[in-house]
Amino acid sequence: MPARTAYDDELGDHFARHADTSPYNAYTDRPAMLALAGDIAGNVARQRILDVGCGAGHYAAELLSRGAEVVGIDGSATLLAHAQRRLGDRADLHRHDAEDPLDFIDDASFDGVVCALMLHHVANRRQLLGELRRVLRPGGWLLVSTTHPTADWRHFGGSYFADDWVDLPLSGGPLSIRYQRMTLETFLGELLDAGLRLERFVEPRPVPSLCDVDEAAYRKLHRSPSFVAVRLRRP
Repeated sequence: MPARTAYDDELGDHFARHADTSPYNAYTDRPAMLALAGDIAGNVARQRILDVGCGAGHYAAELLSRGAEVVGIDGSATLLAHAQRRLGDRADLHRHDAEDPLDFIDDASFDGVVCALMLHHVANRRQLLGELRRVLRPGGWLLVSTTHPTADWRHFGGSYFADDWVDLPLSGGPLSIRYQRMTLETFLGELLDAGLRLERFVEPRPVPSLCDVDEAAYRKLHRSPSFVAVRLRRP
């Protein structure tokens, strides 16, 4: 079984530090997800957005800079401390484990939800997705990114259809992240079963500016996908 909180203590500090400039976070996933958000009526100004698994506040900071009102939740006290330092009092931050219902949030109280690279850490995904649908207003949007199943297949081997919990070592030390593999069929099926309507599906590539910083990473991420990202609506 997975740990209740995936990115606490030393791992949380590591993530907060590397998410600032990582080719995967800063140059690939984050630009793709923010582009999906920007497609929504042109911008997110004056929208109330829930950032689920807000981590060190990178997404919240970007959304706030675009005029959104942001509520962030994360199960890691370490990451929330980083988010608090980054955001100050501009966002409403809560410590909450995503395995538990969002019972402190009212029905239909958000225009949008961001769930970036955290769904694969959650064991009770169907409950979480049902809760996200509940807190969205009718017509509200949900952005989700997760690991690309083929990236996991290449790295861990075995069957593409495996759904085991795996530990992915992080470079430069003994730390690793734990998450559950899932196929595209599982990923999209659970979202649709939650009563959400799929609008966009993308396989993020790095933005061109990465080439100036790390050409090898830029070329690698253009050859081999690492993530998938989707935008959905609550009907």
